Amino acid sequence: MKIISGGVTAAKGFEAAGAQAGIKYKERMDMAVIYSRKPCVLAGTFTSNLVKAAPVLWDKKIVEESAFGQAVIINAGIANACTGKEGYDYCKQTAARASQALGVPEDSVLVASTGVIGMQLPIERIKAGVDKLAGAKADTIEAGSQAAKAIMTTDTRSKETAVEIDINGVKVTLGGMCKGSGMIHPNMCTMLAFVTSDAVIAKELLTKAVKEDVKDTFNMISVDGDTSTNDTLLVMANGMAENPEIKEGTPEYEAFKEALHYVNETLAKMMAGDGEGATALFETKVINAAAKEDARILSKAVICSSLTKAAIYGHDANWGRILCALGYSGVKFDPEKIELYFESRAGKILIYKDAVAADYSEEEAGKILSEPHVTVIVDMKMGNETATAWGCDLTYDYVKINADYRS
Repeated sequence: MKIISGGVTAAKGFEAAGAQAGIKYKERMDMAVIYSRKPCVLAGTFTSNLVKAAPVLWDKKIVEESAFGQAVIINAGIANACTGKEGYDYCKQTAARASQALGVPEDSVLVASTGVIGMQLPIERIKAGVDKLAGAKADTIEAGSQAAKAIMTTDTRSKETAVEIDINGVKVTLGGMCKGSGMIHPNMCTMLAFVTSDAVIAKELLTKAVKEDVKDTFNMISVDGDTSTNDTLLVMANGMAENPEIKEGTPEYEAFKEALHYVNETLAKMMAGDGEGATALFETKVINAAAKEDARILSKAVICSSLTKAAIYGHDANWGRILCALGYSGVKFDPEKIELYFESRAGKILIYKDAVAADYSEEEAGKILSEPHVTVIVDMKMGNETATAWGCDLTYDYVKINADYRS
């Protein structure tokens, strides 16, 4: 696997663009398109929140019932959630306009929205934005980057990545982009994420790979414990690499899964590290657990703990908060057997062992916790299973950002 520059336009046959449509923000891009020159097999996962935004309902139908997908229209600023029949009709109108502008079937157009809940979209601006995007789309790295920037809300930076793999001597590419900074606590996928590939792979196998991988990538991040109404991950494969079809149980399938995992994990970590107001990516790695699901639950309990997140922000080695989070996770374990460590670029330190604090330097621990990427390692001493979860510290700015989000 080779890491390359770019995002959704890295794969052959994909084009993208960003445009200013005046949805909510002034003088900035707020709409994006992803377009494939050829029809794509689709896979997707969506929010587990019972309150689902209109674009989620539209996309679920497209993914499950349409023969193929060929374009995604995304807007930032207004989520089109809790908007009733009118909001769903706006999805249909958006797809119809994209169908005309891009020359693709209406039922091959997916839509995605992010932003304020409860507001109706300015549909005429959306339609005008679709026309702009259709005229601006290109297959360049720059066009993909423009699309990644256009879907940002409270994000402080755009998020994209791409990789190449070899499938029987043929170069196959996967690229992705995402947005997410707040209201992130996935339980199916994440906020908005889009992955493109030029691989030849069947829809059923692509779906299997995606649904398995989100368990250890997008489902393992949390910023604030709020599961969004709009969480969407869409994966599109157009087959333009013309590789021999990837089959289950082969080395080629394993290589594809590894590349997909890299893209998904990279995007997920980018979101966690760019949490609203965050100053650090906060990672918890649980090792030697009795069961895989135990490791997942334990690691997420720690990164979701507001008290632990606040301690990370304060560079405070308050390991009692970590033990507390592990203890209320619901997983059974012996607190007297586990070990806790802090790790970052500044070093690694044992902080808890044999049911008491280890003999460590608070000054050294503080230096380790002052880095922009901090890891807590929890050794359960119970088995061989491992899981990692990603979050961020909890800062004053998180409250400031969300206290006036609608204004």
